Amino acid sequence: MTTDGYLGLWVTADGHVRQRLLPDGRYDEARGDRESAYTGRYWIEGDHIRYKDDTGFSADGDFRDGVLYHGGMVMYRRD
Repeated sequence: MTTDGYLGLWVTADGHVRQRLLPDGRYDEARGDRESAYTGRYWIEGDHIRYKDDTGFSADGDFRDGVLYHGGMVMYRRD
């Protein structure tokens, strides 16, 4: 599993949701003014990502053409 191309910050076009994929297999997601609204682990298999937050909720998404489609959201990578 190579995650290097997917690590970093992913943001919705309006900037409301900001999700950081960390190199240790954890993520930190901010929503609006609420920093660290969701935190947990992620796994990447090919272009598919699975999440399990620290409360036990799970979700998934797909990377396509440099865009992350996750939970009905479209997210773009930011430096």
